[in-house]
Amino acid sequence: MIERLQISHLRNLTQVNLASAACNVIIGANGSGKTSLLEAIFLLSRGKSFRHNQPKRYIQHHQNAATVHAKLSDSSTLAIQKQADATTILRLNQTTVYNQSILTEQLPTLLIDPSTMDMLEQGSASRRQLLDWLVFHMKQGFHPQWLAYQRLLKQRNSLLKQRRHLSQVQLAELKSWDKGLSNHAALIHHYRESIFEAWQPYFSESITQLLPSYAQQLSLSYNAGYDTGIALDIQLNERLEQDLQLGYTRIGNHRADIHVHWRSSDPVAMNNEHPTISTISAADVSVKLPVLKEQAANVLSRGEKKLLITALRLSQLPLLLNVEKSLSSSSNDFKSRATPVVLLDDITAELDERAIDILLSTLAQLPCQVFMSSLTDSILPLINEYWSEPKVFHMKQGDILLTQ
Repeated sequence: MIERLQISHLRNLTQVNLASAACNVIIGANGSGKTSLLEAIFLLSRGKSFRHNQPKRYIQHHQNAATVHAKLSDSSTLAIQKQADATTILRLNQTTVYNQSILTEQLPTLLIDPSTMDMLEQGSASRRQLLDWLVFHMKQGFHPQWLAYQRLLKQRNSLLKQRRHLSQVQLAELKSWDKGLSNHAALIHHYRESIFEAWQPYFSESITQLLPSYAQQLSLSYNAGYDTGIALDIQLNERLEQDLQLGYTRIGNHRADIHVHWRSSDPVAMNNEHPTISTISAADVSVKLPVLKEQAANVLSRGEKKLLITALRLSQLPLLLNVEKSLSSSSNDFKSRATPVVLLDDITAELDERAIDILLSTLAQLPCQVFMSSLTDSILPLINEYWSEPKVFHMKQGDILLTQ
């Protein structure tokens, strides 16, 4: 848990130094810096902003770098400095480290921001990252395999972009890379699949709470990105000509996806369709239920999508904190986990009172730290119902004016 947070030259936060509690509420008007404070915590944990990829977009004007420093409850310290040229300096306990994953392990951070619709309606990357966040924090062997896979994939794609026809030497080199990709892919899929299956009861519970009328109709499925019944290197060899024409690798772990399906509750509609089979449903994880090919994003209203996104993210926390109930505790590849930090950005502007109440009551029961932003202090009475000593920070133009 973060005990003290220091931020320098990030957007309009010139110098911020605050002592935090289990629950922290940042109140201020639009542009006051409250979202930037959440962004700073996310940057420290993930090495990137959830608003912009380029550091020069969030480094304060006329400054060379933005810095975030945190002291945790176990007295360890984390720091990140992002420079305008995208150079990154990372420190753990005053010692320079060279992998962001080291800080990420120390500070698991989950952003619950249902205002973002991209997860449901655009590319697979954000949905895949949703699963990989869980796998990273729960499976010791996942990250090395993922890094090795990414390195080989980059080499393969670089060769595919340069050449339309390969020499015998290049073909032999590609075959070696494909064998390596295949070995890493099998392990990555194994990790993802086991965590995905463990995730389902928690997703089911969140859907039942937030979208109870649709609990029988929403299901979650995982697509590995390739046919896991056949070694990946065999499939890559069969598709080599097409990959050469396109200049990139079309199948593999990097194309994995999570889908939320809509299953019609109308028996007539079910008989008239030719549904696929979802591996696991939100209603009953032990039964295979038929689902329509229709994506839930194409059926739900905007408000319902917000609740669905909230359910997806919220359901990850109890799994992360109660993994021994979902998976065999005898496995030796579980990670020891730090206290998760949950970031809630302007949730009152996106969710109704009932959903906010469910969200806060769930978080209050979990051993996690919460930072949330709000335009007004109208949310404070509800927060006081669940946290005995929340800290309240009032912000204006990047300065903390008052704390409670």
